[in-house]
Amino acid sequence: MLTAFARAFKTPDLRKKLLFTLGIIVVYRVGTHIPIPGVDYRNVQTCIDSAEANQGLFGLVNMFSGGALLQITIFALGIMPYITASIILQLLTVVIPRLEALKKEGQAGTAKITQYTRYLTIALAVLQGTGLVATARSGALFSGCPVASQIVPDQSIFVTITMVITMTAGTAAVMWLGELITDRGIGNGMSILMFISIAATFPSALWAIKQEGSLAGGWIEFGIVILVGLVVIALVVFVEQAQRRIPVQYAKRMIGRRSYGGTSTYIPLKVNQAGIIPVIFASSLLYIPALVAQFAGGKSDWKIWIEKNLALPDAPMHMVLYFFLIIFFAFFYVAISFNPEEVADNMKKYGGFIPGIRAGRPTAEYLSYVLNRITWPGSLYLGLIALVPTMALAGFGANQNFPFGGTSILIIVGVGLETVKQIESQLQQRNYEGFLR
Repeated sequence: MLTAFARAFKTPDLRKKLLFTLGIIVVYRVGTHIPIPGVDYRNVQTCIDSAEANQGLFGLVNMFSGGALLQITIFALGIMPYITASIILQLLTVVIPRLEALKKEGQAGTAKITQYTRYLTIALAVLQGTGLVATARSGALFSGCPVASQIVPDQSIFVTITMVITMTAGTAAVMWLGELITDRGIGNGMSILMFISIAATFPSALWAIKQEGSLAGGWIEFGIVILVGLVVIALVVFVEQAQRRIPVQYAKRMIGRRSYGGTSTYIPLKVNQAGIIPVIFASSLLYIPALVAQFAGGKSDWKIWIEKNLALPDAPMHMVLYFFLIIFFAFFYVAISFNPEEVADNMKKYGGFIPGIRAGRPTAEYLSYVLNRITWPGSLYLGLIALVPTMALAGFGANQNFPFGGTSILIIVGVGLETVKQIESQLQQRNYEGFLR
């Protein structure tokens, strides 16, 4: 990986792209530290420094925003509205025929869907910004902080609208920065910004474990956490690269005096075909009852039960539901994102077939059978990665959103591998020597 970056810096055009990407990252990180108008920054820092702040309900969203959410900055919402909008549009593509037709139109249809994603992102940013401002005004953003209700001193309508507009504009700016990286930089812009947001919390989380440790000044706990992280990273890299290659043979066809086809290729089916989506879905679904309980008044029995069993990430009920929800959403997402019938029809249209399998419906049934078989280990892997690091690191004082945890480690490794592949492919294009050397 380091060799690929070193070679890229030696290539003039790739060096410009890398420097442009680094410049956008600097702008993004500066924006995550600029507070929005109407917020008492001192009270916010007081609540963040308290022990309860790091275990709050909004920890996952705060991790995706690089710590900007709890600091209530102009980039407080980060790229979460865009991620949510992209997932919603991807799910609606299967349900709405118009979106499915746009998807099949190629580049023009993809550009139209991207435009719809932008509009939906702004709408979600307004909704989430309003919820964040209401949470900050009520003092529920930092449970247990004595000055939580004084974070927004002026609670007038004008100040509230200004705060929501500022955060919505910040989300639009983040979306624009991500698209700039995609067009003029290296890698997928939104993925890069997500990677930077998670990596930004990495040093402080590691240092907190060292400070809270008791063996050799905390260095032993620090070293154990590093070793656990390296093992988890190696496992994630191994599984993320694993795939089942289904061979496909194309028959020869004579068109005029030319012969077409007769080639062999394969369909790569990844073990983790769903990626990080099931973990995000499961986390979001489990946060809904905890969010409802947090805003509910009084001390009713159902609220106490939710706070003890679902709001705490180390509660047995929470971990069991989290594990099974990840498995369910893994199968659900694979079912809507990969259509065996469509793949089989395309293969039959162009004269392709799987050796030993008849074209048409038998091919679709075979692809569905193989996909279900490899989704089981993929979903179990996602569930274990999401739970095992959290349980292993709980004894060292790490919270559920520690960078070696499930959601963050999957994103870091996935984005890192994809970015390195893009750099290597561009290097290969620029240094290709042809058949004659």
